[in-house]
Amino acid sequence: MGFIRSPKDVLSGLLFIVIAVVFGLQTQQLAMGTAVRMGPGYFPLLLSVLLGVFGLIVLINGLRFEGDRTTSIAWRGLILLTLCTVFFGAAIHPLGFLPTLAITVFFSAMASHKFRLATALTITVVMVVFCWAVFILGLGLPLSLLGPWLGGY
Repeated sequence: MGFIRSPKDVLSGLLFIVIAVVFGLQTQQLAMGTAVRMGPGYFPLLLSVLLGVFGLIVLINGLRFEGDRTTSIAWRGLILLTLCTVFFGAAIHPLGFLPTLAITVFFSAMASHKFRLATALTITVVMVVFCWAVFILGLGLPLSLLGPWLGGY
């Protein structure tokens, strides 16, 4: 593998491209529409194309420029981030948007080997306030802040 100068970038680029292709293919079952009247498949396809282009850029840079060698897999981060993603999807209805987001962000921060409690709590508060401002106030999404398990509706 003498032509691969940065294995981390090559692997990352390939992963981005594979994810883009998988999600791009899934959008083919949805109506696309036009740029003016977007269908439900338009924006996900656009994001898939952008991710694929980004992956191609990272892949090419991995072939052109010297970079870090792969060492080992960060199992702690991989497992925690996967579990947090699944938890968010499963708990947003019963717990509500704000508690689910707070728990997800806090435990996602624990995925780093540089985890510090004060930093994680700060990030959690900032993200919850930011997401509340953007998604609830700004976009007006109909998300219940507290779910039925916590006395909400």
